[in-house]
Amino acid sequence: MIVEHITDPEKFGHVAVVMGGASAEREVSIKSGNAVLSGLVSRGIDAVKVEIFDNMVEPFITERYDRVFNIIHGRGGEDGVLQGVLEALAIPYTGSKVMASALCMDKLRTKWCLQGAGLQTPSWCLLTGEQDMDSCIAELGFPVMVKPAQEGSSFGMSKAEDRDQLIAAYQLAAEFDCDVYAEAWVEGDEYTVAILAGQALPVIRLQTPNAFYDYEAKYLADTTQYHCPCGLDSERERQLQTLAVQACNITGAEGWARVDLFIDKMDKEQLIEINTVPGMTDHSLVPMAAKAQGIEFDALVWRILETSILATS
Repeated sequence: MIVEHITDPEKFGHVAVVMGGASAEREVSIKSGNAVLSGLVSRGIDAVKVEIFDNMVEPFITERYDRVFNIIHGRGGEDGVLQGVLEALAIPYTGSKVMASALCMDKLRTKWCLQGAGLQTPSWCLLTGEQDMDSCIAELGFPVMVKPAQEGSSFGMSKAEDRDQLIAAYQLAAEFDCDVYAEAWVEGDEYTVAILAGQALPVIRLQTPNAFYDYEAKYLADTTQYHCPCGLDSERERQLQTLAVQACNITGAEGWARVDLFIDKMDKEQLIEINTVPGMTDHSLVPMAAKAQGIEFDALVWRILETSILATS
């Protein structure tokens, strides 16, 4: 995407930093949103906090905004619902449009899409009940990761190493009222690639002593290690960056995003998911990657907001 480079904060107009929502990620969204708001205001932008609960329409009827910085994580704000409201009201906004937001929020259908385009993603089985356990075990073996397809921040995810754990993991994930799937466990190194206006930022390698990069490791722990430089040679890092941009192009993700993947023990890339409204907390990965490229937080949020203004030529 080609965006207009803005130098005058007044050109952004009256900006709503939309946060909260009704998903399990509400508190993370508020933390991200407050950080974004502070960064925008520090650059002289007329930005205000708009905290949403379950009504996505009312805040934009009662007051007029020139554009929206969307920082609602999870369903309602990241899945095309808010995007559809803003499209209908002709309010420009940050991040992906309706189709890509809906697709990428659903990790299961994202996997189908990526696989259909010839990209690699770990094998998986859809779980609809205990009747699927034996066929899943036969196909994937153990261990596996069990995930609710439409949750973020690792909510509802767990590792299963035997049949009893698989059943318990399914029951936990099923509480989130969406499709549940088991994914083959990937032995290897975990990476994330932030995308800003179609360009990949430096790759980060994640390392946690936890069983996996769960909620505690993402937002609370001081034991999680973030390696940037990621330890790959420059050519291999460029390959990951190119793959991440390709995944976004395939799904239609634009503006900004974060692509999570592994390099497995066979040195093959395994795409996991695409986040279209990534976290912006003090533990978040996009600000880390931007800082590694010399982009401080307030400049980063400015540049993300710029993506809501498409260049005219």
